[in-house]
Amino acid sequence: MAKILITSGPTREYLDPIRFISNESSGRMGAALAQACLDRGHEVLVISGPVQVTYPEQAQLIQVVTTSELEAAVQSEFPRCDGIIGAAAPCDFTPVAWQDSKIKKTGQGLSITFEETNDILAAASKSKRPDQWAVGFALETHNGFENAQKKLREKELDFIVLNGPDAMNSTTNKVRIISREKVEAEASGSKLEVAQSILSFIDVAIQDEF
Repeated sequence: MAKILITSGPTREYLDPIRFISNESSGRMGAALAQACLDRGHEVLVISGPVQVTYPEQAQLIQVVTTSELEAAVQSEFPRCDGIIGAAAPCDFTPVAWQDSKIKKTGQGLSITFEETNDILAAASKSKRPDQWAVGFALETHNGFENAQKKLREKELDFIVLNGPDAMNSTTNKVRIISREKVEAEASGSKLEVAQSILSFIDVAIQDEF
């Protein structure tokens, strides 16, 4: 039995006390992955951004809101886990300046400067021990296979799961599991069915490699 860390859902980056940027990630894929892990007897820790979905009761849950909170939780928890599945969709950008009061209309429009957030999964993967593994997700709109492989190499992942924008806030998914060499497997159906296929692949691949 392994202890598997799953990141799930979106993060929020606040512009002022009431406004934020985020995305449509629902957490359904993360919840499905958690259930698939539990079904195989693994211990599960979910670190999740704000979602409406309910995670399995048997899974340990850490709730976060911002990308920096997700980053801190992963840094703290991953050393005690055997592997990580990065299914979260953290914001790639955060405002350089945060306003501590509501931004008012002025009739002049508004310009906001953003900077990139840290790559949480890449940092975790690059710090992993020889007995740890890391699997990521890539959501691409164009050149999916090429972009996913590029992310896999840059983040030093063991495998990456490629899906498209239709997966966002959906109950179904269609994915390709990609290694450094090729597409290793494909799966489609409900998110639980896809999660079960992903876990079946990981269980075999990890046994082979580790």
